[in-house]
Amino acid sequence: MSGRVHLAIDHALARVTLSHPGKFNAMSRAMWRELKAVFTSLQARTDLRGVIVAGEGGHFCAGGDIAEYPDFRFDAHALRDFHENDVWGGLGAMLACDLPVLAQIEGNCMGAGVEIASCCDIRLAGQGARFGAPIARLGFPMAPREAQLVAREAGLATAREMLLEAAVLDAHEMKARGFLHAVRPDAELPAEVQARAQRIARLAPQAARQNKQTLRALGAGEPLQAVVEQAYHYAAQAEHREGIDAFLAKRQPVF
Repeated sequence: MSGRVHLAIDHALARVTLSHPGKFNAMSRAMWRELKAVFTSLQARTDLRGVIVAGEGGHFCAGGDIAEYPDFRFDAHALRDFHENDVWGGLGAMLACDLPVLAQIEGNCMGAGVEIASCCDIRLAGQGARFGAPIARLGFPMAPREAQLVAREAGLATAREMLLEAAVLDAHEMKARGFLHAVRPDAELPAEVQARAQRIARLAPQAARQNKQTLRALGAGEPLQAVVEQAYHYAAQAEHREGIDAFLAKRQPVF
């Protein structure tokens, strides 16, 4: 069984679940391709306000499915195709999604799991979660795009520790280093994630999308003036007027 990436919709929220029973949701090649398809479809939807990404069975994602590796890892062209197309296809689709994305991180979050979590906007973890990328024990480095992503989100010092020392860090340490937004008792994590997602869903959806577009452009090093030129097209949008009118009328806005 190669695992699956499941999509469920509950009103304005999508839930993406990584599922690979018996392997702590390790990512197979098929799952990377499914991840890309799922997030490409979510980006095209206008009825959604946010996405929760979680793993099945008490774990987020334990890395890649190592059982598949002998099929392609020992040929440079096949290896590049895997990382540049399969893996980055999935991660890139997550990064390109304008919906707010929340990570619900439980148990093992290793390698590919850290990469997937790094694509999420808000990262929440149970206190039993463990983080690392101990691939040096398997004899290979992290691919360049993936390393850049992890270093940007987890910090260069943390990336060095994970990759060079095969360090495994707990949730409280990752919170202290700025990777996580909150750590909760394991039993309370699902409710905390749902509450935050619902809070996001009540806010202005087009403003959220534009904030993500702006942050993405600035993070990519686009010239500030080019970002400014696209920044004020929302002036006549209905949700902009609703937000201001509701504040002045001392009522809750309806977005």
